[in-house]
Amino acid sequence: MNKNVIVGVDIGGTTVKIGFISLNGDFNQKWEVDTDTSNGGANILKNIWDSIVEKAASFSIEISEIAGIGIGAPGFIDGEKGYVFDAVNIGWKEYPLAAELSKLSGLPVYLENDANIAVLGENWLGAGENADNVIAITLGTGVGGGIITNGKIVNGVNGTAGEIGHITVEPDGYQCNCGRKGCLETIASATGIARQAMKIIEKKPASKLAEIYNVTQKITSKDIFELAKSGDADSKQIIEHTADIIGLTIANLAMTLNPSKILIGGGVSKAGEQLLQPIKNAFTKYALPRVSEACEIRIAELGNDAGMIGAAYLVKSHL
Repeated sequence: MNKNVIVGVDIGGTTVKIGFISLNGDFNQKWEVDTDTSNGGANILKNIWDSIVEKAASFSIEISEIAGIGIGAPGFIDGEKGYVFDAVNIGWKEYPLAAELSKLSGLPVYLENDANIAVLGENWLGAGENADNVIAITLGTGVGGGIITNGKIVNGVNGTAGEIGHITVEPDGYQCNCGRKGCLETIASATGIARQAMKIIEKKPASKLAEIYNVTQKITSKDIFELAKSGDADSKQIIEHTADIIGLTIANLAMTLNPSKILIGGGVSKAGEQLLQPIKNAFTKYALPRVSEACEIRIAELGNDAGMIGAAYLVKSHL
C-alpha cells in the first residue's frame, strides 16, 4: 500500500484545523474541530484522532495509506522530542504530545510550534518559494514569528527562538501578556493597533476615530486602515508608527540573519500594500543597504492553510 497521504494538524485556542494532504501539498480534504480546553486539554488528541478516523472512512482513505501526522501547536515546544513544555491557552504543561498521539494512532507524529509550522508551509508552497533564509512574522491578535536559516527552522536551546513578538521595542511601553513591557506585540498586533487608537480617542474626543467608537463602543485595526484610506490623519499616523516599529524590528533581525525573504502574514496583513509599503520604507531606512537590497518583503499567501501545509511538510521532510 502506498503511503501517499499526510495528515496536517494546526491546533489553535478555539479550533483545530485538520487536512488530508498529498505528498506534493494538495488538499484532499480539510475540516475543523473545536479545541476542547477542559481538563487541561486532556481530550484534544483523542478528539483529533477520532475525527481523522471518521473522515478517513467517509473519504475512503485507509489508515495504512497515511504516511504520518504533522502537528503545529501553540506554546513552547521541543520539536526534536515532540514535547510541549507549556501551552498556556490550552492547558498543556510538560506534555509528550507526539508520543501520546503516536500511541493512539500507531503512526509517526512530528511536532513544531504553530508559528514555525506556518513558516514551513509558507516557504514550501507560498510566498517563500523555498528560500533557505527566511524570516516570517504573523500579525494577528498577538505577534508570532518563525525563522528559517540554511533551510532549517531555528528553535534555539529550549524552543524559544523566533519569538519575534516579544522583542522589546519600547522599554517603557505598554504591558504585554508575557509580563514584560513594550514588546513588539503591544504595538503591531491587531490589539496593539486598536490600543493606539484608544489613546487618540481619549485625547481627541472630536476625532473620526472617536466618532466610530461612540457608535460601536469599540475600534478595530480594520476601522483604522479604512479611515486612513479615506484620508484621516490620526489613522495614518497610527499606521506609520506601527510600520516604522515593524520595519525597525525586521531590519535588526535582517542584520543578524541576512535573509532573502521576509514574509508578513496574519489578519493585520490583509491591509496589503497599505501596510507593506510603509514597512518596506522603514526597513530600507534602518537596514544596511547590502542587507535590504538582497531581501524581498512579501505578504504571506496561504492564509489559514499555512499551518496544515507546514505540518504536512514536516512529515514529508522526515520521509
